[in-house]
Amino acid sequence: MSSRLASFKGPSTPTSSPVQQRQANSSAPPSPARIVESTYHRKLRTLLQELRSTTETWDDIVLIDGLKAAKSLVDTRTELDNSLARTPNRLPRTRIVGPTLEAMDQRISELDIVLMKLQKQFRKMNTIVESLDALVIEAHKNKGWQWVEKEPLWTTWPLEKFVSRVPEILVPYHRALSGHIALVNILKSHSISFDESRDAILKWAEQPWLEEHGWDAGWEDLCSVEIDRWNR
Repeated sequence: MSSRLASFKGPSTPTSSPVQQRQANSSAPPSPARIVESTYHRKLRTLLQELRSTTETWDDIVLIDGLKAAKSLVDTRTELDNSLARTPNRLPRTRIVGPTLEAMDQRISELDIVLMKLQKQFRKMNTIVESLDALVIEAHKNKGWQWVEKEPLWTTWPLEKFVSRVPEILVPYHRALSGHIALVNILKSHSISFDESRDAILKWAEQPWLEEHGWDAGWEDLCSVEIDRWNR
């Protein structure tokens, strides 16, 4: 406490060159100020956070709703096969087959709903990309091409680089959507073997189309480095 009080009172003895002391203190570099964000900074961050949220919803649909329906369909079909194998040929099988087929049809309907949900998320991704295109056009008009194409927003990437690179993410998600549609068609077949069903479910859960090029693989780390306050 006494040392802090002494610093407010000034030196206890006069200095020989007080002017030099003030000059030395004034030469200390100022602390860097936080970047003043424009509307384009904020809109870009918001749109990319919306894109991340859309991909998270995608994963929830695939790994929760879709996986549950797919496993239930395979389990129900396996249960039917086992029941029929235990039933003597001379006995009627309608009592066994009817309710089980209804349950399987219900699971197939659930998978169709899952595909509709995935298509909705993919449309959202396209809408976000279109909004980014509109953002860069607006920025060109108001800020000029030099700012849009050369000026880093936060770290190293200018606005134009974000907007030109983001559409790349549509390719793996379009492939993933097509892959899930193909897997549902495979699982719908009542003549599919158990091994084929198991392989389809494994591929469904793994989402190999997104393993190297999905949001987590290609964008999350980049955004956390390039965009200030990314996770706030």
